[in-house]
Amino acid sequence: MTELVLDQVTKVFQDGADEVVAVDDISLEIGDGEFLVVVGPSGCGKSTTLRMVAGLETVTRGEIRLGDRVINDAKPQDRDIAMVFQSYALYPHMSVRGNMSFGLEESTDMPDAEISERVEDVATMMGIGELLDRKPTELSGGQQQRVALGRAIVRDPEVFLMDEPLSNLDAKLRSQMRTELQRLQEDLDVTTMYVTHDQTEAMTMGDRIAILDGGELQQIATPLECYHAPANRFVAGFIGEPSMNFFDMRVEGDALVSEAFTYPLGETVRDSLGDATDVVLGVRPEAVAIRGDTDGEHGYATVVDVVEPMGNENTVYLQFEGTGEPLVATTSGMRRITEGDEVMAHVPEDAIHVFDAATGEALHNRRIDDAEAADITLE
Repeated sequence: MTELVLDQVTKVFQDGADEVVAVDDISLEIGDGEFLVVVGPSGCGKSTTLRMVAGLETVTRGEIRLGDRVINDAKPQDRDIAMVFQSYALYPHMSVRGNMSFGLEESTDMPDAEISERVEDVATMMGIGELLDRKPTELSGGQQQRVALGRAIVRDPEVFLMDEPLSNLDAKLRSQMRTELQRLQEDLDVTTMYVTHDQTEAMTMGDRIAILDGGELQQIATPLECYHAPANRFVAGFIGEPSMNFFDMRVEGDALVSEAFTYPLGETVRDSLGDATDVVLGVRPEAVAIRGDTDGEHGYATVVDVVEPMGNENTVYLQFEGTGEPLVATTSGMRRITEGDEVMAHVPEDAIHVFDAATGEALHNRRIDDAEAADITLE
């Protein structure tokens, strides 16, 4: 069993007389064979965290454990960890074969014939068997990325570390490689820590997601939980495109009140808010239904400001009548909506989120245990 554990890990950089805390007391566990994606905005500490695990940065406080070993002071080559860099970091003067075999030649006493056999097997797995005698400058971006992955795989490490390995690829190839990486990780069953700033990669690839901001861990959970049950307003706003709608509201009796609209609350939601008085109402754009009229108490008169056709769906920017307060909704791409249309926006109560205005903590999230399972019968 290869479990990677970060226990209250902190990294402090010295900037002259000042201290800069890049990673602040992060604790997480990556299970044997798990694919954990670390995601967050630029400067949040995700790459620094990865580099500490790799041994490229020292740990200021806390412990990093691989299995039953504390590896804080272990040299990078002694950690049995393979890392794939954003820049691929291939040796330009070496062939693909040389790049893939170099690590084994330098760090093991494996016979040359066995190294060659392993390199060829991995190259075939990665679809680059015919490229073994080429130099990196003769390869496309996607091929270089496969070589970098192959170089890590031939080492047969206990842990893979990946630092934004797809960011240099075009959109179509990036989508293709996301799928290939998932299949590869499932086949190899290697504990993997993958860093990205791309929430699409995080949502589609990870068994779980660890979301960082300002060097602090905001939430670690499955993609579904992070999306539908965010721990705080930051997570709610960071995960999802278009982003969640947010409205500053006051709790008045059994309703949330702002200058733009009043939102009545049922007993269950109202009870979850406790004594909070200033809150933020959140709703995902796909939860907003656009209608010609509404028969419920959560319908509001709005005017269509901008429509962004995406093909399969439209992103519709609405404004509450009389205030100009924005509301973003997504609708079917087959629905014809134009700028200036007056429509009713329906915001169902079972889809709302409520956050504490001061702390950002989630006070109420939509239920995710009501999700319908696919009813599929194979004959």
